[in-house]
Amino acid sequence: MIISASYKTDIPAFYGKWLLNRLDAGYCMVINPYNKQAQRVSLRHEDVDGFVFWTKNLTPFIHNLQTIKEQGYAFIVQYSINNYPRTLEISVVNAEQSINHMRVLSDTYGQRALVWRYDPIVFTSITPFDFHISSFKELAKNLEGTTDEVVVSFAQIYKKTQRNMNWASETFGFTWSDPPDEVKIRLVLELNRIAKSHKMQLSICSQKQYLIDGIVPARCIDARRLSEVSGKLTNVKVKGNRPDCECYLAKDIGDYDTCPHGCVYCYAVNSRALAQKLFREHNPQGEFLHTPQDFVTSNTDTNDDTQQMKLL
Repeated sequence: MIISASYKTDIPAFYGKWLLNRLDAGYCMVINPYNKQAQRVSLRHEDVDGFVFWTKNLTPFIHNLQTIKEQGYAFIVQYSINNYPRTLEISVVNAEQSINHMRVLSDTYGQRALVWRYDPIVFTSITPFDFHISSFKELAKNLEGTTDEVVVSFAQIYKKTQRNMNWASETFGFTWSDPPDEVKIRLVLELNRIAKSHKMQLSICSQKQYLIDGIVPARCIDARRLSEVSGKLTNVKVKGNRPDCECYLAKDIGDYDTCPHGCVYCYAVNSRALAQKLFREHNPQGEFLHTPQDFVTSNTDTNDDTQQMKLL
């Protein structure tokens, strides 16, 4: 099984100590957000093909990667670097720091262990069309040689995304929009040209309508790339988690509403205040990333990693 850590929250930035503790324990507990059942997930070497880490800030975790590698786990890092203003990403580290991380990681683990994400693309009066062209161009120039792929996607405007974007626009004095496909296609074509000039393949995450001019679908959970990094075959099937998703089968061990970065476009957080509260309550020694108060704690020492336990 491939372990995703995590598209629901930034485990490397905020929950690295917890993850290392769970590796020592050989398992963690996760909650299905839809049926509210809890499941024990094995993190034993023989059960884990490798990790896909998702992050916007590797600072607290970068030295732990060597520990994880020495313990026999392979990994790929999906590193989001957008260089957006603070009004959109309230507490994300500056792009220069993240670029330096990418260079260090590439020198240490190779280009195939890293993927740059310029994701999601958000259209606002402070990040208009031309902003994305100039920002992407500057980032791509500085990241050339660190990776061979850049993933892009356009923001999905869910109800909570719309609410948070409206709040931010009213609070910080900007406007935002979700432009038509012809505008997005124009931007994608230009980003593809820039990516090619810096020796990167542009891929699109779960939005097939923009697969034009040599752009390929992203596989953010990519068993092929992980097999190349680990040196052994990762034999899992493609099983996306939403329409147009072409990721390979994986188990995500994060929780929604636990990332305090404060990105107002984020689909995984209802409010930053809630995320900050849950982060403060986090116990690095716990089985769960965040333990629900109504969880039935009996039988959590089972050796059956597929056991599911119902929340009250």
